[in-house]
Amino acid sequence: MPTSYLDHNLALLAQLRALLIALGEAEQVSDESHALFMERFDELLMSLPKIPEDRHLGQDMICQVFHRYPQIAHLVPRDLLWFFGGDCLHFMPDEEIALYQELDERRFEAEEQDKPFDWNREKQMLALPEDSSRH
Repeated sequence: MPTSYLDHNLALLAQLRALLIALGEAEQVSDESHALFMERFDELLMSLPKIPEDRHLGQDMICQVFHRYPQIAHLVPRDLLWFFGGDCLHFMPDEEIALYQELDERRFEAEEQDKPFDWNREKQMLALPEDSSRH
């Protein structure tokens, strides 16, 4: 079932939050520092639906995840790197950026034509090998 682009990324942020909480519960991070970080992360989750333009705050938070919690960097959803953009793109190879640019173009085209767009389905279609049939 297609969801809005913002809702898709909010769901990914919620998944990342659960991972960060589990990391804290496993006592793999400094409690005080982690608690403050989680407070800021929760503020981002609360403000983003109201003010989607505040993506720069999320950009900072995602970059901090990579620096503060390198042990889970490989688990950060790649879609979030693209969604927040800016410095987050430094964690993506050029080929991956090209894939996400194509996805965004397809999303904008669907929006212009007032058609539904399923981000995950389209991403899977783009990830198919070149000799597979794509639409």
